[in-house]
Amino acid sequence: MGIKKSLQQWKEYSKMSDLGVIARRKFFNNCFDGALTCAGIVSGIFIIFLSDQSRFIPENVIITGFATALAIGVSGLWGAFLSEEAERKKKVLDMKKEMAEVDDEDTIKKEMRKMNNRKKPILEKAENFATIVASLVDGGAPVLGSSLPLIPFFFGSSLTITHFIFSYIILTGLLIYLGIFLGKISGGGHFRYALHLVTAGVVTLFISILLGFL
Repeated sequence: MGIKKSLQQWKEYSKMSDLGVIARRKFFNNCFDGALTCAGIVSGIFIIFLSDQSRFIPENVIITGFATALAIGVSGLWGAFLSEEAERKKKVLDMKKEMAEVDDEDTIKKEMRKMNNRKKPILEKAENFATIVASLVDGGAPVLGSSLPLIPFFFGSSLTITHFIFSYIILTGLLIYLGIFLGKISGGGHFRYALHLVTAGVVTLFISILLGFL
């Protein structure tokens, strides 16, 4: 099967299973979760760093951040695959039950059943395809959101406040992008969505600092 034909088939599967809507929702929710999780980790280490600057090195932040990102990713991928598979199997099973209903007095329904039976394998393939893609998005999005703010910690052998500043800049940029992403989906309100998400990041930072002082 050629690449062009495969892409066309995947596009058809996506339309049949409403994959676009599901994938967009999963990408935003999980990437946002990953970003705020990373914000909490970086903020917690930042508070300890302020009280004892010799306690951490950049590798500590990287290992802690990526271990958390990996855990969220595996959890998202595994959980999403099982839940999506169960839901979509139920959907296919319900469709099969509807197709199996017999009505000898209605010729039109018989013809429709015949058509549906021909399409059944395609529907099942579409649901299986959607399950795999949705699971990959569910697992990959939080890893992306958690990993990007860790990039500054790859530079330098000693931990400095500059690492945290650039990490927060990347985190803010990521939240703004997600806000614009939501604005495009809704057809407007880019600034409003971006402001909401950045506010969530600031609240996370504030709570982390407050807990550190307590």
